[in-house]
Amino acid sequence: MAAQAFLLIASFLVVLFVLARPLGSGLAQLINNVPLPGTGGVEKGIWRVLGIDDREMNWRDYLIAILLLNIVGLIALFAMLMLQGILPLNPQQLPGLSWHLALNTAVSFVTNTNWQSYAGETTLSYFSQMVGLTVQNFLSAASGIAVIFALTRAFARQKVSTLGNAWVDLTRITLWILLPIALLIALFFIQQGSLQNLLPYAPYTSLEGAKQLLPMGPVASQEAIKMLGTNGGGFFNANSSHPFENPTALTNFVQMLAIFLIPAALCFAFGDVVNDRRQGRTLLWTMSLIFVVCVALVIWAEWQGNPHFLSLGADSAINMEGKESRFGILASSLYAVVTTAASCGAVNAMHDSFTALGGMIPMWLMQIGEVVFGGVGSGLYGMLLFVLLAVFIAGLMIGRTPEYLGKKIDVREMKLTALAILVTPALVLLGTALALMTEAGRSGIFNPGIHGFSEVLYAVSSAANNNGSAFAGLSANSPFWNCLLAFCMFVGRFGIIVPVMAIAGSLVNKKIQPTTTGTLPTHGALFIGLLTGTVLLVGALTFIPALALGPVAEYLSLR
Repeated sequence: MAAQAFLLIASFLVVLFVLARPLGSGLAQLINNVPLPGTGGVEKGIWRVLGIDDREMNWRDYLIAILLLNIVGLIALFAMLMLQGILPLNPQQLPGLSWHLALNTAVSFVTNTNWQSYAGETTLSYFSQMVGLTVQNFLSAASGIAVIFALTRAFARQKVSTLGNAWVDLTRITLWILLPIALLIALFFIQQGSLQNLLPYAPYTSLEGAKQLLPMGPVASQEAIKMLGTNGGGFFNANSSHPFENPTALTNFVQMLAIFLIPAALCFAFGDVVNDRRQGRTLLWTMSLIFVVCVALVIWAEWQGNPHFLSLGADSAINMEGKESRFGILASSLYAVVTTAASCGAVNAMHDSFTALGGMIPMWLMQIGEVVFGGVGSGLYGMLLFVLLAVFIAGLMIGRTPEYLGKKIDVREMKLTALAILVTPALVLLGTALALMTEAGRSGIFNPGIHGFSEVLYAVSSAANNNGSAFAGLSANSPFWNCLLAFCMFVGRFGIIVPVMAIAGSLVNKKIQPTTTGTLPTHGALFIGLLTGTVLLVGALTFIPALALGPVAEYLSLR
């Protein structure tokens, strides 16, 4: 088992880095505001037709553009879901959603969370899936990448007040990065057996003689951007454990690669743009180190399983509960860590059925802010917040002015960094406490005892950190849960983007300082260790206080 696990993890990372390096070069070109080869003339025509002024923006204008795009998208998607019953491409005549479910779903897909309080094949029409959800999968991913574009420019530029043009960045990211790669992935999925049609559901008779409907639909096109954009919302309720979404072991491997592809490429791009590739490699090594340890722990926990199985007469103790037999322990464990390290939320196994340690690792990966590769854009700007914090801590330890990439880290940057880092722990802890203290929150818990508390904590952690995966056993389709999780998703997304953009606006105006003897280490093993320790330390801000909520759950007698 150990040899198989090593080969699986090693092959995954090698293929990932080989693919991410050239993509990182292309992203670096876009960050430097240089059109990709052959696209310059097309872009000029697009700007002219759409009336886009391609002059660069300061951080406030850039932020306003990102917020406006997402708010308009939220309103449009909310209306679309409410009016689904009278819209076209609805062969099953599915009705519109309730207001609270429509609100939760709209916020979920706009914030790149893709939390689903519904079963897709019995709730949403083809129109809602394609025009509503899939479009937001592209736009939410492009928004996250645009923010890291602006922050990267802030580190590379000096004594200017502009960070690029948000509309130009969003258009380029969507047209030249997301669409072509998603198209290739979708075609591959179709070749492997994923569905892609607009047919009505097909009636059939099961082997037991039951009359049932076989769901149809445009699955492959949504599946591709679901993975590439670290979105995670499945066309079917079973998500990527469904054979129509994830038909083969090869598609399973490609899905995991697609989740990490852009986050890894952005690390390479960051090093290229700041003219120090060691910085990008340092971030990549830190993420990879935490990732490998987490995968190893989950695989070990699931393979060891529950020793009580043997005493009860089972042939094996390994934990296959909730896992697709097509993928087994190794691929399911790797997938669980990939999807929670990134802010994806797609699943090919039920995390609720993992062992205690196996389920704790995905929960913890979300609670540290999903900075281990993380979501497209959001993972890297989240990790850079930890970089600023690590540099500041190191400066306090040796009595020097904190500095990163030649730019001094002052009080303003640290206040904004602390604000951004504390947003999600506050949402997780307060949201979990509110759910446990109210009858409306407790009524959604089906599992008795302390595991019901874990399901609540996982759900709020998933929403606040924009992941979207869930422990089963929590009935979240109620006004209380839909509104609570929608609030956590919205604040968890934009409560971080706002201070990140403010940090970018502060840094871009600063002059890069010449390198001097005794500057803080920003590369190499020392800084990797310092950065990893900082991530672990901040992760404890959520996890350790969350454990203290356990007695609260017992006191409230969760049954």
